[in-house]
Amino acid sequence: MNYKNIFYVIILFFSIISCKSDPLDVNPSAKNLNISYINLDSIFVHSSLQNLERNIFMSKFSQGEILDYELGHCLRVGQLGDSGTAERIQLFVNDKYIKRLERKIQIKFTDLNERKAKITEAFAYLNAHFPKGKTPKNVVFMNSLFTSNVFCTESEIGIGLERYLGPKTDVIKELPTEQFFQWIKDQMLDEYLERDVLTAWIMTHYVPEKKSNTAEAIVNWGKIIYFTEAAFPNKEERIALRYSKKDYDWALENEYAFWKYLVDEKLLFGENERDQANFLNDAPFTIGLPKKGPDRLGQFLGWRIIHSYMEQFPYTSLEELLKLPYNTILQEYEV
Repeated sequence: MNYKNIFYVIILFFSIISCKSDPLDVNPSAKNLNISYINLDSIFVHSSLQNLERNIFMSKFSQGEILDYELGHCLRVGQLGDSGTAERIQLFVNDKYIKRLERKIQIKFTDLNERKAKITEAFAYLNAHFPKGKTPKNVVFMNSLFTSNVFCTESEIGIGLERYLGPKTDVIKELPTEQFFQWIKDQMLDEYLERDVLTAWIMTHYVPEKKSNTAEAIVNWGKIIYFTEAAFPNKEERIALRYSKKDYDWALENEYAFWKYLVDEKLLFGENERDQANFLNDAPFTIGLPKKGPDRLGQFLGWRIIHSYMEQFPYTSLEELLKLPYNTILQEYEV
């Protein structure tokens, strides 16, 4: 073999190694997924009083927990079949503000097929990493009356479409500021819709919340974000974190400073729930840190810790990563 051939063999070898060492490089297939999509919001808006219950039953969705959540918790109109529930639903959809809100939803989400395809593809990627993992039976589009972005049960996902209309939409601007601060409205962006669906499902069925110290809570959130990223390998990393590019860049630049702050203040191994909330929960910024920085820096740091581990141990499957103790992952962290 001459030197030229040897050179090409070496290049091919390292190309193969490089491809195989990417833990997110999988071949997804949706053929084993059986996800039904239901537009409950459209059923409510376009059904007459006489046909409302029949149309819901025809959707093969009437026994789902999401319906109880929508009617009982979000709209507070009672259970389907109760006396007066259908009339209260009609009063809801005929309210002047709700009619305007619904028009905005219908315009923004005229064709949900692209959304459905993106969600299905994301679950196909997740399923490729977790072949025995749970996938939803129903995905339900609804108007949650601003109760939640995404709500998960054992087998269903509800998506509050109204929370993705965008902060510049008039019906969003009109929301009372004492309940919906501007930073909350600013996060009502449709680019995060599919991401929120997968993150909520992963939180519910793969990495459930548990009482732990701050370091473990941070690493657990890192797993959630990393698994979300795995479901959207072709999207910008910031999407999995639910960050704007500006916030994402700031977080990257200040990663070491945040880590040093946690170490110097001896906050990593405490179990103070307020500290954990400050570092992990939605807010205008991460409390205790510069206001120009983004919120949820604990989630960001957890994601970076997971990335550090996976860069050093790229042959670790996501199923193996899920089971790894937080301290095993943390001790390999390199800022």
